[in-house]
Amino acid sequence: MPVAGKVPVAGEVPVAGKVPVAGEPVAGEALARYLREQATEFLRALRQHRESSTEEAAEPALALRAAARRISGALHTFRPLLDADWSDELRTELAWLSGTLAREHAYASRLDRLIGALHRLSPSGPGPGRSGSVPAQHGGLTVGAAKAGALIERQLTLARTRAHSTALQALGSSRFHAVADGVAVLASEVPLRRDASGHPLAPFAADVEARLGEAVAALPLVRAGHPYNAEALLHGLGADAAPESQDAPWHQVRLLLRLHRYAQETNGTEPGHDLRLLGAGQALDRHRDASGAATAAASAARTPRIAPATAYALGVLHADQRHEVEAARFAFQAVWRRAPDRAVTTP
Repeated sequence: MPVAGKVPVAGEVPVAGKVPVAGEPVAGEALARYLREQATEFLRALRQHRESSTEEAAEPALALRAAARRISGALHTFRPLLDADWSDELRTELAWLSGTLAREHAYASRLDRLIGALHRLSPSGPGPGRSGSVPAQHGGLTVGAAKAGALIERQLTLARTRAHSTALQALGSSRFHAVADGVAVLASEVPLRRDASGHPLAPFAADVEARLGEAVAALPLVRAGHPYNAEALLHGLGADAAPESQDAPWHQVRLLLRLHRYAQETNGTEPGHDLRLLGAGQALDRHRDASGAATAAASAARTPRIAPATAYALGVLHADQRHEVEAARFAFQAVWRRAPDRAVTTP
């Protein structure tokens, strides 16, 4: 873990170097400025989190995770310009922190999504709400939906409670304090390599964009271009099926798309400037959410000794979420194949 109060620098922070091409951000300035800004956001969110009540802590936690992801993304993309050992260690710790804080939010969102889907699929079902409000009428999906909703709520609430406890323990650990100390130092001192000022940032950002393009090219966009092709559902019904494995390339594209967006931010591009990338990211977020919800429904269906009506409802719910996965893929390919669309900005 990074040593508190000290940044191991590979050479002095440069004050001079090769003159970059006019108009290109200089790594020694732009990268350091971006990392300092995100480190400041991290510390601000941390202070707000500590000062907030349990009910008010969700928003600062999201801001904390966002800053951690941006710092980690910049350390990954522009690694050759930084002290490698220091940046690798801090990036690992930030990934641990972001992942730990994300679980509670993921379980809560998954629960809301599944209960809302049960209400939508149930005959005479009311608007979104908790499972206790699912009408226990006879016939159709509704009887099984009530018990399925109760089972899902029990399992995901337990998982969320455990994730919350884990997050609290993490935020109070010496490991987290070391990470926070490292970020605090980063807010004032960035460990650039000696020759960092002689390099523009564009080639590093272009490398991420190229990796993104390769990952997208490997996706089955032709099949995804046909709505309701049910590929994801069929993958989820076989005896040896592993929907998560065929979802993995899409999740990887989502991560690379996020890295690409962070690289653009480092280069000075305003967030949301490229509407095509924004739409693609939103589609892949829906893909991730639906995939996770389908997995949760399948896990609930494997509960021993559940009633046939409950198992049926969970099967319908799983199929519904796998169709949502396909819909998200269809939306992604439609956005991605569109020509880059630039947002209109005011001067």
